[in-house]
Amino acid sequence: MRPTTPFAAAAALLVLASSLGAVVPQKWELRTREDFLRGKFDGVSVSYEGALSLAPKEERIAAPQEEFYMSVLPAADGAVFLGTGHGGKVYRVGKDGKAELWFQAAEMDVTSLVQDRKGILYAATSPNGRIYKITDKGKGEPFFDPAEKYVWDLLFVDSGELWAAVGESGGIYRVSPLGEGRMFFKAAENHILCLERTAAGDVVAGSGGNGIVYRVGADGRAAVLYETPYEEVRSLAIDREGRVYAAASGTPTRVRKDERADEPVRLDAEVAITVSATGGASRPSTATGPAGAGAAAARDGGALFRITPEGLAKRLWSSEDEMVYTLLWREAEGQVLFGTGGQGRIYAVDREERVSLLLQQSSEQVYQLVPLDGRIYVLSNNPCYLGLLQPEQRFGGEYVTPVLDARTLASWGRLTWQAAAGAGASVQLQSRSGNTGEPNATWSDWSPLYVKAEEPVLSPRSRYLQVKVLLRTQTGKTSPVFDRLTVFYLQANVAPAVTRLEPLRPNEVYLKLPDQEDVILGAERRAPLVPAKKDDARMGLAYRKSERKGFQTVVWDAADENGDTLRYALSIRKEGEAEWRVLEADWTEPLYAFDTLSFPDGAYALRLTASDAPSNPPGLELAADKILPALVIDNSLPAVKGFTAVRNGAALDVAFQAEDAYSYIEEAQVLVRPGEWRVVFPSDGIADSRTESFKFSLKLPAGAENQVTVRVRDSFGNVGVFRLNF
Repeated sequence: MRPTTPFAAAAALLVLASSLGAVVPQKWELRTREDFLRGKFDGVSVSYEGALSLAPKEERIAAPQEEFYMSVLPAADGAVFLGTGHGGKVYRVGKDGKAELWFQAAEMDVTSLVQDRKGILYAATSPNGRIYKITDKGKGEPFFDPAEKYVWDLLFVDSGELWAAVGESGGIYRVSPLGEGRMFFKAAENHILCLERTAAGDVVAGSGGNGIVYRVGADGRAAVLYETPYEEVRSLAIDREGRVYAAASGTPTRVRKDERADEPVRLDAEVAITVSATGGASRPSTATGPAGAGAAAARDGGALFRITPEGLAKRLWSSEDEMVYTLLWREAEGQVLFGTGGQGRIYAVDREERVSLLLQQSSEQVYQLVPLDGRIYVLSNNPCYLGLLQPEQRFGGEYVTPVLDARTLASWGRLTWQAAAGAGASVQLQSRSGNTGEPNATWSDWSPLYVKAEEPVLSPRSRYLQVKVLLRTQTGKTSPVFDRLTVFYLQANVAPAVTRLEPLRPNEVYLKLPDQEDVILGAERRAPLVPAKKDDARMGLAYRKSERKGFQTVVWDAADENGDTLRYALSIRKEGEAEWRVLEADWTEPLYAFDTLSFPDGAYALRLTASDAPSNPPGLELAADKILPALVIDNSLPAVKGFTAVRNGAALDVAFQAEDAYSYIEEAQVLVRPGEWRVVFPSDGIADSRTESFKFSLKLPAGAENQVTVRVRDSFGNVGVFRLNF
């Protein structure tokens, strides 16, 4: 996070070495939810207001280590079933923590698990999509084979029928208790990815391909509830009012005008099913088979939408680097939870649309959230993990800030924060520093604990700093709250850098507009009305390029890592001289124009000195020079030698040599009245040197005068005119 605007009032709070040069201290702050989300969380939540507190307690459940899990189902007897990816296995983890292989499918992935009213288990598989009926350990048989490649989700409806969402045909099957099924809804997309039942008995379905939310009746009649701007809708949840929450993800394919669209539109991406062989799987993005790697799962980001029964949608959350995998509506709390991939986070959105981070896991992907008696099963991947989220809070947690970059070597001032800790609770901080952008073994150790809300930073002077916040409670009933962190620091003074110094064309100036056409930019004592930009653009719309004989304009780029105000001095020295002549001792603009008519023709060196003196005390300022070694001043007219003109019938044979002491001959013209000026080329065909020879034959006009005029211009705009009678 970049530091905020410098402020001088904090100077008294800093303990600084006298050798430091930058005099204005700066501060770095974390105070909003977005600020804190850039850091790392371990057992800590952050509210929509940007306040840290202890996260809910999470109990880890011992589960067999697999590449990844794709489905989880709490059973009525207190056990939990797990379906794997790339193993085709169904595990049962009993209340006693004992895990056993319950069923082995012939297919690779167990994508969904459900139980009927009798407690019989059904498993959907892919990529040769089948539904298995599992009556006991090791006792399972194909229940329904729809001849589909993927069966993505299963849902029992009130009638006792089993509905199955499939791909690649992109539809929904209804399957009777006898295992007889037919497709009763066919979508335009290749995949139906998820199903959810409304209180009215309808089913809401999410598709992959165009990211559509459908409402499907029992008769198979369907209506589009909402078309998201993403490729797929991979999870759904419905609240008591019938509002649908949809997790959309994948490459944004379009931008709708009826909701806030802040993601970039990408039209060139290939669609693919992303399956993580290292610990996480995603549902498809409309392709025909598995492809990709785990990193792709969070590459394109996603969003959370809330859709009214009438189809009015609003985006509640979005991210460019986090993908929403799973949703869970919690009626008692009045909030929807969603788990993401990328950083393994669980967020909560309340009825007022306020987004909080509930917790962050060590796994990259929170793949499923399943409720159980006020608790929540959390299935995560990369690496695979099964946990049970409890209503109670933890006894301790840590938050690590993003790395502060002071941009140069800095001395640390005081560490201040705001927090509230009741009886039995505490807030403590630590810091560490280093000179690499990512903390490593070269960084300092974590400092001793800071226990007061305003203490000097103990970490060594360096460029980078990181802070750890430790929250603790002894009772587990009340959590400390931490809501603002400020670090004061002072940069070591670094000399300015002049990265560019170059002249414009001779006689080229910029005039201030609209009513100051005689005011040459860079030749006056006051600063410009608007900041200058690079080349023509750097002059801005308030300036106009023009020609003024004898003027030379130089432009430069200069910067200061400390952000100090710079002043410039310019000096000039003729070739062969030892002393510099001051042109300007105190200048503020990134360009300067001066009149060269008072200088003898010749080659000069121009020196620019950039100083940070305005921002530093006397004796501690720093400066940098840059020299333009070959600046030519040429105000003399070019000369013509050996000028001859001989009549040859109706033509005139002309010859001459044009010379200039310091610049090249740019153009020559000839005139015999009553004719017009004619451009003539040198004998070698191109004007590119200080001496050029011309020899040509000119057709004389009728009634021609006995005089020929030659006009020669050098590259500095000096024009010499020469006449000869013939």
